[in-house]
Amino acid sequence: MAISPLQLIRQATPGQRRTLLAASMGWALDAFDAMLYSLVLALLMRDLGMSKTLAGSLGTLTLLASGIGGVLFGFLADRIGRKQALMASILTYSLCSFASGLATSITMLAAARFVLGLGMGGEWNTGATLVAESWPTEFRAKAISIVQSSWALGFAAAALVAGPVARYYGWRAVFFVGILPAIVTLWIQRSVPESEMWRDRNLADLRRDEVGKDPPFDKLRAGFLATAARSGAPNSRPSSIGTIFRAPYAKHTFALLLFNFFGMFAWWGLFTWLPPYLSLPVEQGGRGFGVMGMTMLMVVLNLFGMFPGYASFGWVADHVGRRRAFLIYTLVAAVLIPLYAAARSPVVMLVLGTLVAFFGTGIFSGSGIMGSEIFPTAVRARALGFTYNGARALSSVAPLVIGRVGQSKGLSWAFYLCAAGYLLAALMTTQLPETKGKTLE
Repeated sequence: MAISPLQLIRQATPGQRRTLLAASMGWALDAFDAMLYSLVLALLMRDLGMSKTLAGSLGTLTLLASGIGGVLFGFLADRIGRKQALMASILTYSLCSFASGLATSITMLAAARFVLGLGMGGEWNTGATLVAESWPTEFRAKAISIVQSSWALGFAAAALVAGPVARYYGWRAVFFVGILPAIVTLWIQRSVPESEMWRDRNLADLRRDEVGKDPPFDKLRAGFLATAARSGAPNSRPSSIGTIFRAPYAKHTFALLLFNFFGMFAWWGLFTWLPPYLSLPVEQGGRGFGVMGMTMLMVVLNLFGMFPGYASFGWVADHVGRRRAFLIYTLVAAVLIPLYAAARSPVVMLVLGTLVAFFGTGIFSGSGIMGSEIFPTAVRARALGFTYNGARALSSVAPLVIGRVGQSKGLSWAFYLCAAGYLLAALMTTQLPETKGKTLE
């Protein structure tokens, strides 16, 4: 029997609900800070004299940093805990958004966006891991989809803030607003529980490491470990992230990495340049909607496209399986993007854009679901950091490539490359395992 998001939340424990809320807020605020750049990009290009190629390069720099940050925060989350790493990532991107507004040169802006990217990359895998380890198997896909869907809410909030604030106070004030997410860490520290799975794993590892150091208690410790093994707890600890590059994980590690890479190339290439594409004058290769018109269009695309796309994926994946859901979403997005790029009517652009946002973004809910189900607890956060944020680093070329192609051939033509990215993501889906119903150890 299908279960609605509200029913899902009602059935959860208070700790699970707080965990879900913390990860969702962190991801939404990540989107809020990350997408402010794209939403004021046309103003930045005008005021700082940036070409499309240079503007794309700054977007590339942020994404490259997010890949590095995902791996770094993944290690941090596996060592000090999911909750602490989540807080650190939110503080990083919030403070650096504020710093972006203080930039007086392109170099200063680039430095602030790079460090912001580190925190931006760290939030996703720490939050997704925390939820995956806190929610039961039958609800895991749906819970992670709810977390992923919050990106659309953050993006929509950014669009609502950026338009009016930029119009009346300028792009610097838009970046200053980006420090507000830092306040959320106070609530997380006080109210959100740490992953019990991570705590239990660390306790078992600590007791295992202590065997031999205190002979009178060795038999007691050995008995504890034997009991843990019989109850289903892991009896060996992968020593490093190198575990995911060895059998039986290696093939799936690279398949998920490439799936994310092609999907992210398409997504970042399209949605980094969609705001300026909509707001720039027609003679400059845009659609001439202006800043406020672009704002309303982006809000609609987020609330009626991205949000239900993200949220629906878990339900679809539970019904038809993870791999088949991936194929449906990627193939439909690949078909719709060329139609959207060729559209001229505002109504047609609104309808097609909403559908592209639905299918083109929904797939990223599945990355956290499948990654959590493939990899073991001891390296789960690092594995998600590598396969998701490593792909972000690889896809960092997307804003630059689309900007450069858009400079010479127009953004409409450049968006065809995004359609190709979704097709390649669909191809990589065939190399992933079906993990529906898998129980985490």
